[in-house]
Amino acid sequence: MTQTPAPLHWKLVIDARDPHAQADFWAAALHYTAEDNSAFVERLLELGALPGAAAVHHHGRAAFRDLVAVRHPDDPFDEERGTGLGRRLLFQRVPEGKPGKNRLHIDLHAGAGERSREVTRLEELGATVVRHVSEPAGEWTVMADPEGNEFCVQ
Repeated sequence: MTQTPAPLHWKLVIDARDPHAQADFWAAALHYTAEDNSAFVERLLELGALPGAAAVHHHGRAAFRDLVAVRHPDDPFDEERGTGLGRRLLFQRVPEGKPGKNRLHIDLHAGAGERSREVTRLEELGATVVRHVSEPAGEWTVMADPEGNEFCVQ
């Protein structure tokens, strides 16, 4: 008999000019939790294993300069490192801006009758409306996050 493998934890890695701002936006948009790696970062700094230039203070705590993740609040996490062990979005700093159309995007499902309210909430967080779509298959709003990455709200 073949045993079914355990579900994998995963992360979607997203390039960003400002990973911390993107993490703040997506944590609020998805009702996720920003990972707190501060104890791990401080320990690496104390050991000399992480150069000071690779760390910043964000929201009053030590953080990696070029990487930050958000995780589903109900998923387990490594308490020593602050790293999620389930559904995560990891934002990594890159020098270039977004080159073109996304090859992958996130769809947010707001619930019946809630799309307009959710679009307004996301605009208040810094997203912009790209266009409203109405087709026989359904209706949704295409939006862009603060760095221009498109996503849909259904």
